[in-house]
Amino acid sequence: MKISLRADYPLDDATAKAATGRTLSEWYALLDASGGPEQGRRAIGSLLHDSHHVAPWWAATINVGYEAAHGRCEKDGRPKGYMICSTKAIKATAETCFAAFASAAALDRWLGSGHTLSFVEGGSLDNADGNRARIRKINPGKKIVMIWEQIDAAPDTPVEVAFQASGAKTTVKVSHDRLQTRAETDGLRAAWGEALTRLKASLEGASS
Repeated sequence: MKISLRADYPLDDATAKAATGRTLSEWYALLDASGGPEQGRRAIGSLLHDSHHVAPWWAATINVGYEAAHGRCEKDGRPKGYMICSTKAIKATAETCFAAFASAAALDRWLGSGHTLSFVEGGSLDNADGNRARIRKINPGKKIVMIWEQIDAAPDTPVEVAFQASGAKTTVKVSHDRLQTRAETDGLRAAWGEALTRLKASLEGASS
């Protein structure tokens, strides 16, 4: 899975003002006046989106940047950061979708080439694109939990893959959390989206 670490928009005051009507520092001052970071991420997100009609990309960027500007960190000393979710409905069983993650040969068909995989709890994944992960939990047909360890793209960040069957289809959902930069967030959202598109084509093509 090739990852291009590039934000969708420039993160500067001129771009922010053109897109939202205020510079980043002006948004931070407004949020200070409205109750500060103690009001929490959800309340701030609602204020930005519902009251000020800020588009989702900018609302998340302002929210996360505001926390960082106030030095808000989790127990590990890092800001909470961004979370992305990529989903794809695939015409296959949950077991079939799960199996596409469970062997090196299967991963080679959609995630990237040259996989080495130890598909056990405590095992690892790596490939020729530099994708690396440590597998923490496996619930067959339902969930895989990993720690992403790619050195140059969001190392030490949690990834959860969930499989939800509904009728003849299964929704595969990849949640990637604790992303620290907008470039990581947008780059991984695009990369996971493209990977799941390849997964869908691989599985649905194999069943046709």
